[in-house]
Amino acid sequence: MKKLFVLFAFITIQVTAFAQNKSYTFVFLNNKPDKEVLSKEKSDSIMQGHMNNIGRLAKEGKLLAAGPFEGGGGLFVLNTTSLDEARQWLETDPGVKAKRWNIEMFPFTPTVNSICPVGEKFEMVFYQFVRFTNAGAPPDAISQHNAFIQKLNGNNLVIGGGNFDNTGNGILILNADVTKEQVEADPIIASGKLRFEMKMLYIAKGSFCEK
Repeated sequence: MKKLFVLFAFITIQVTAFAQNKSYTFVFLNNKPDKEVLSKEKSDSIMQGHMNNIGRLAKEGKLLAAGPFEGGGGLFVLNTTSLDEARQWLETDPGVKAKRWNIEMFPFTPTVNSICPVGEKFEMVFYQFVRFTNAGAPPDAISQHNAFIQKLNGNNLVIGGGNFDNTGNGILILNADVTKEQVEADPIIASGKLRFEMKMLYIAKGSFCEK
């Protein structure tokens, strides 16, 4: 995992150089427990190809942000609103071709900050990454959820965030010291109508336009 973090740090300059304020495609590279067991040599070769492909997509302006999750998996933010186009770009990745992850893709619209270039000098940091999934919350409840996020933002706890749709499905990037209990204070989460999962994300500081 440490080696993977170092590799992501190395490519971050290229990955973040093309960010713009608009909608994107958000990609989850989820852990795949039943993936094929490979030799270390084969696994390392695929991962190196994966990293090289990240660099190529970044240079072409197709990949705007990337980072691994603590415990495995990671995320991409792609510079397209077309899921078909995003899928074509992903299929050039040796790791995706080898089915090393379970892939999910969503249209993504930032609602707190956005995706920003970090330049050549940057600091790699850990943030809390929260993914929200609607579990029966009606529109008025989503308004309460959004108000809760604004409260967190007012307390300077939010780094960035956005929606996959208008029903509460989306993500939130929080300061690394934010606790699970603080997120569970969301009344809609407490009601059981909005689920969440929380993990650490390793990414360049400034990727979400935070100062």
